[in-house]
Amino acid sequence: MLLESLKRLEATVTAETEALLAHRPVDQEAVNRRKSQSLLELTRLTRGLDPAELAPPLLDQLLRLRGALERNQDAVGLHLRAVEEISGIVADSIRESESDGTYSGHLRR
Repeated sequence: MLLESLKRLEATVTAETEALLAHRPVDQEAVNRRKSQSLLELTRLTRGLDPAELAPPLLDQLLRLRGALERNQDAVGLHLRAVEEISGIVADSIRESESDGTYSGHLRR
């Protein structure tokens, strides 16, 4: 049961990462819902679990999940930085278009 849950989470994270890197639309609400459900499921399944007693297939899956999460973090971070840069450009453009130049050091043409 735990192994299947880890695989589902890895599939969700990998699908999101691939969509972000391919610049395909992502239903972020649905992805976040699936991630939250996986987290809840993992929390329930791992209560009282002794990490020293994990079977090798589980350890392998945890390592694969960790790699998928690291790639996802990089992809999401890249998109967040792009959004910040674009929003800064848009905000500057709006501010510039609304200004009459009174308090600006630049002369408007």
